[in-house]
Amino acid sequence: MSKPFNGAISAFFETEAPADIRQAIMAADKDQIINPTYPYAVRMDRGDYEDQLAALQIELVKFHAWVRDTGKRVAVVFEGRDAAGKGGCIARVRQNLNPRVAGIVALTKPTEREAAQWYFQRYIAHLPAGGEIRLFDRSWYNRGVVEHVFGFCTPTERATFFQQLPDFERMIVDDGIKLTKIWLNVGRAEQLRRFLDREGDLLKQWKLSAIDVDGLQRWDAYSAAIAETLQRSHSAHAPWTVIRSDDKRRARLAVIRAILADLDYDGKDHEIVGRPDPAICGGPEIWTDTATAKVA
Repeated sequence: MSKPFNGAISAFFETEAPADIRQAIMAADKDQIINPTYPYAVRMDRGDYEDQLAALQIELVKFHAWVRDTGKRVAVVFEGRDAAGKGGCIARVRQNLNPRVAGIVALTKPTEREAAQWYFQRYIAHLPAGGEIRLFDRSWYNRGVVEHVFGFCTPTERATFFQQLPDFERMIVDDGIKLTKIWLNVGRAEQLRRFLDREGDLLKQWKLSAIDVDGLQRWDAYSAAIAETLQRSHSAHAPWTVIRSDDKRRARLAVIRAILADLDYDGKDHEIVGRPDPAICGGPEIWTDTATAKVA
C-alpha cells in the first residue's frame, strides 16, 4: 500500500523522532495513554463513554432547538495541535443537529482578494445570524500559531493581529454572540501515533497535509507560539477552555459539556451536563503543564 507524502511520517518516526517519543509509541498498548502526565492511564471504557455521549447529544438537541426558536447566536472556535481531535469533536457535537442551524466553518487558504483584505474580514461573514450555531474548525487564530510557525505572515502582521484581537472578540460578545473558544492539546507521542495511524489507513489518509508533515519537526516552535497565543488572547470576555485530548473519548465529552455548561436552555438536565472533567479541562495553565512534560 502506498503511503501519502512518500511515507514521510514513517520516515520521521524511524529516523528523526526523539528516542523517548519513539520508545513510548512502540511500548504502548492500543488503549494505553502514552503521555505520562495525563491523569488517566488508559482510555475511557467504551460503554461508559457511549452512554454519556448519548445523553449529552440529547442535551445538544435541546440546546439546538432553543437556539433556533429564540434566535440566539452561538459561535464555537475549535483550535489545537494537528491530530488533537478537532474534527472528531465537531462531528460528535453536530451529529444529530440540523446542518442549517449548526454549520461548520472550515475555511481554506485565503484567495488573493481575501489576502488583501483586513485580516478578520473573511471570518465576519461566517459568524452566526439569529437562530444559528457556527462551529469553527480552526479560525482567526491561524495567524497566532500556524502562519507564524511557517512564516506565512510577517512579525508586524502578527503583532497587529494581537493588538486588534481583544477588540474584535469583545465586539462579537457585546453584540450578543455567545463565543466559546476551545483549545485541544495532545502530547507529542500521541500526536505522532495518530499520524502514523492515518498514514496507514486508506480511510484516514485524506486527513494528512503537507503542513502536518512539515510540522513534525517544528514541535518546539509550535509550543512557543501556542503559549504566547493563549497568554495574549485569554480574557474575561473571551476565555479559553483548554482540554487535554490524549484520550479522544474523554475529550469529546468535555467539549460538549464545555459548550453547554454555562447556557440555560429550555429543558436542560443539569445533572447530565454537569461540568467538564477538571482533571483534563481548565484554562491555559492546563496546556502549560502538559507542554513542559518530557513526552508530552
